[in-house]
Amino acid sequence: MASFDPAGKMDPDAVGTSSLPTLTAFFQEKSGDSDLTLVMNATALACKAIARAVRKAGIAGLYGLAGTENSSGDDVKKLDLLSNEMMISALMQSGKVAALISEENEDPILAPAASSGRFIVAFDPLDGSSNIDCNVSTGTIFSVWERKTAPGTEATEEDILQPGTDIVCAGYCMYGSATEFVCTFSTCGVHCFTLDPSLGEFIHTRADMKIPSKPKRIYSANEGNFAHWDPEIQEAVNSFKNAEPKPFTQRYVGSMVSDVHRTILYGGVFLYPADRKSPNGKLRVLYEGFPMCLLVKEAGGKASTGMFMGSIRDVTEIDPESIHERCPIILGNTEFVDQVLAHYESS
Repeated sequence: MASFDPAGKMDPDAVGTSSLPTLTAFFQEKSGDSDLTLVMNATALACKAIARAVRKAGIAGLYGLAGTENSSGDDVKKLDLLSNEMMISALMQSGKVAALISEENEDPILAPAASSGRFIVAFDPLDGSSNIDCNVSTGTIFSVWERKTAPGTEATEEDILQPGTDIVCAGYCMYGSATEFVCTFSTCGVHCFTLDPSLGEFIHTRADMKIPSKPKRIYSANEGNFAHWDPEIQEAVNSFKNAEPKPFTQRYVGSMVSDVHRTILYGGVFLYPADRKSPNGKLRVLYEGFPMCLLVKEAGGKASTGMFMGSIRDVTEIDPESIHERCPIILGNTEFVDQVLAHYESS
């Protein structure tokens, strides 16, 4: 058996390397867009601050409800509010945004016309916050569009309500055993940056991430809603559970960031379908559906709404009509997503 060498390559504080590709340097080199780099740098800064707050939540008395509801009528945690303020502050101070759309705010947050920049950013500041008090992984999800109208003027509805196909950058930051920032932009694929606490920097750790071509057979869904799903989704989930020669494994964290991150790394399928309680689905299009589905597609997977508004649709092609619009989501390995959709086609 190999022995553990604390002074060898596994030392997390080893300083014998000169290659430290940071998130900021990577964006500037690959995008060539200094404005977008500043927006990503501001997002990363907010994520570092949120990661620190999440880790100190118990000590700082940040567990529990804040006594308010967000734009969707969900109870808001104390860390939701703090995370939201951190995102808004960092992005506005970048000087490069025209409007922000947050899960926690009913209306868009508009930059003053004189300092209104090129980009629209939509975000969920703390996805999975219902898990905070029991110390389960949470995350921040974001998507970025370039505005249609000219900078230096107040953002319009045309700027804010754009389809996922127009996104210039999307990603998430997961706060777990490590803090990992996963993003995609332009034609550069999906990349992962891990926060090195000793440097205070996100370091490039995974390049051009792809969903495994030989995936683990995992399905991820909240089966507590099984009775409310339509028959096709019930049949699909049953087919995973009764698959031969070996059934699929069920994994569900209840934090979209965690479930999608696992799906990208290990393969499988994630489902949050519409049901009788939520006929339009539960997940928000602009800051949950669009960014996560774009990441999965860029990683070689597939993302669909399933049967939605009378047809099966690509999530990223939805034309949103409101900032907190919802949709159902099925994403993961193409073969597994197609296996779900086949139940609609056969019926």
